[in-house]
Amino acid sequence: MTGNAAGDALIEGGFELSEPAPAWGHEIRKLRKARGKTLAELALATGRSPSFLSQLERGNTDISITDLRNLAAALGVPLGWFFTADSKPQSEVGRVVRADSRRRLGAFLDGITEELLSPDIGGRFEMFLSTFAKGATRPAAVPRDTEEEIYVVKGQFDIWIDDDMFSLKAGDSFRIVHEPYRWVNTGDTEVVVVWVIAPPIY
Repeated sequence: MTGNAAGDALIEGGFELSEPAPAWGHEIRKLRKARGKTLAELALATGRSPSFLSQLERGNTDISITDLRNLAAALGVPLGWFFTADSKPQSEVGRVVRADSRRRLGAFLDGITEELLSPDIGGRFEMFLSTFAKGATRPAAVPRDTEEEIYVVKGQFDIWIDDDMFSLKAGDSFRIVHEPYRWVNTGDTEVVVVWVIAPPIY
């Protein structure tokens, strides 16, 4: 399927492409920059030319649902990232995130889903609502060059920061600064946390 003229809509699989080309391009460029990818790398991953992607990022060409799906896969987000549940008033763009319009980052690890609470990924920090299924774990990994603060909304889980272990429950919060950590949901229910990361990594 190919792109229609500006202002037309492409509909496939329940998604409608009715946004103006500059809106798609702006989102794609922010994601590409956040992932540290060049136009050439993204072109190789999607089968499109760097010149096409450059035109797309500048809002000078339309995009098909197939191209958008390929770009979403290459940039590590679900297709739904580019869509919201309803049209936002212009005054809310970049400011307000409605509960039914959060963008999902999907499950990066088994049993983990994340929703972006920040209006976009272009700020100095990013905020997520993360949900960990019963028994979900995060193994130890290389420390990130970030400062992270987490507030437990629901549930109970154990976290190891360096060699220190903490059992946390709803209402607790903690900070991680350039430190290795791992965690496991040891409770009988899912864990829900608000996770703030600076600088942005997604």
